[in-house]
Amino acid sequence: MSFTNQEVSIIDDDVSVRTAVSSLVRSLGLRARLFASAEEYLAATTGSDLVVSDVQMPGIGGLELLELLRARDVAVPFIVITAFPHDGIHGRAIRSGASCVLSKPFQAGEMIACIERALARHDGASPAG
Repeated sequence: MSFTNQEVSIIDDDVSVRTAVSSLVRSLGLRARLFASAEEYLAATTGSDLVVSDVQMPGIGGLELLELLRARDVAVPFIVITAFPHDGIHGRAIRSGASCVLSKPFQAGEMIACIERALARHDGASPAG
C-alpha cells in the first residue's frame, strides 16, 4: 500500500515513543510531525492525514483531543495508544471515532496495520484533494 506525501502527527509526552513511532512512520514513506502535547498540536493548526496520540498526557489527553476534533467536525483518522489499557478507554476511543486502539508496548506490525487500515479507510471515504 502506498500513501506518498501523507503526513502523520504523532502526539506523546514521551520522547522515546514519539521517536520510535516517527521512525516507523517514515519507514512507510510517510512524513511525520512530532508534538509533545495535544496543546502543541492544536496550536500548529496542521492538516494531518492521520493522528497517533497517547491517551495519558499532562493537559489535554488523547481521548479529549479526539473528542475535541470530532466536535469541530475534523474527521482525520485517529489512532489511540495507551500504556493503561482497559475496556473503558478502548470503548470510549472507538465510540469517539478512533480508527484503532493500541496498548503499549505494541509491535511494529500492529502499528503498521493500524496506519494502513486508517489511511485506506479515509482515502476511500473522501475524494483525493
